[in-house]
Amino acid sequence: MNKLLFIDTRNAVLLTMASLLDQEREAIININKKDLDAYKGDDISMFDRLKVDDAKVDEMIAAAKHLASQEDPVGVERFSFKHDNGMQVYNKTASFGSILIIYESRPDVTVEAAGIAFKSGNKILLKGGKESLNSNLKIVDLWHQALQQHNASLDWVEYLQFNRTETQAFLEKPTQKVDLIVPRGGERLIAFVKKHATCPVIISGRGNNFVYVHEDADIDIAIAVIMNGKSKISACNAVDKILIDKNLPNKKEFINTLIAELKQQNIQVLGDESISKFENVSPFSSNDIWFEEFLDYKILIGEIASNEATIAMINTYSGGHSSAIITNDNEIAKLFMENVDTAVVYHNASTRFTDGGQLGLGGELAISTDKLHQRGPIGLQHLVTNRWYVHGNGQVRN
Repeated sequence: MNKLLFIDTRNAVLLTMASLLDQEREAIININKKDLDAYKGDDISMFDRLKVDDAKVDEMIAAAKHLASQEDPVGVERFSFKHDNGMQVYNKTASFGSILIIYESRPDVTVEAAGIAFKSGNKILLKGGKESLNSNLKIVDLWHQALQQHNASLDWVEYLQFNRTETQAFLEKPTQKVDLIVPRGGERLIAFVKKHATCPVIISGRGNNFVYVHEDADIDIAIAVIMNGKSKISACNAVDKILIDKNLPNKKEFINTLIAELKQQNIQVLGDESISKFENVSPFSSNDIWFEEFLDYKILIGEIASNEATIAMINTYSGGHSSAIITNDNEIAKLFMENVDTAVVYHNASTRFTDGGQLGLGGELAISTDKLHQRGPIGLQHLVTNRWYVHGNGQVRN
């Protein structure tokens, strides 16, 4: 286990990393083009996540700088207690030790997720997908340059060039200490990690996010939230399902307007028995589609009887990620938000805000759909465990 680096050193490494990313901007983008050219798959969302351009490099730089500006998440006192026998008891945050991040397609994870793990005092093992290998290796090389400049061991950031068989073997019998695994990718990757891992896993599960348009909805807000929710189809916070209250005034006009807006953005519209009667809407063959995360230019619209029915529907089919209600009725919104079982719930706002940076964390390691140990975006302050410190002067228990 690496000895915890002083916070000044951790911050200095992060700031140097930001500078190196800027200096090597052109090289990173050119190397990424090799990965893009080599990608032969037909997953448009994966291709979108794979791409690195100037804006993406700017985001990486901003993430590294912001992490350097944040308070040290290690050693924060969470509880103190003075025992009757005079012992002083503290509970403080502590780093996990070594964190394995398994991810697909996204070279920015090699900066942001690794940066969050590093800032919180953890060694990082990175296992990226083969589609982004060249981009990832370039960025890891920059990490090593930053570490070297501040006399820190290169072991803090390690890239694992494993194929699927080697990854499975490592998950089942790690050849080095691993305290926590975070898979970031599709359902197949997450199922693979859960099946083979022998240490704790934080599940960053499927999105499949719902928007409920209540009968007392502001129609303009509803249109804006839905369209924004479909503005980045590769994101886990994208909207896939719309439920429209059957008692919505001017319902037919609203549905026609929504369909027209969606079609203008080349989004395929599927509908239940009621909605599929509208022009430019296709019916679906199986209710299993309500479980699907699309990650595509596709959306499903259904009619629903009430807020209670909506809550039940979302709790049955959603991925536990994000859900939104559009209504002017605060009591209805409160009932929805308290009973929908998703990590993030919205009232009159877009699900696209489910993101560590947007929710005030500065960045995220992943978005957890688990309930232990952290739910929703996992930021710097969540990537720690805790340790008890007990100070005495010879006390023994009777």
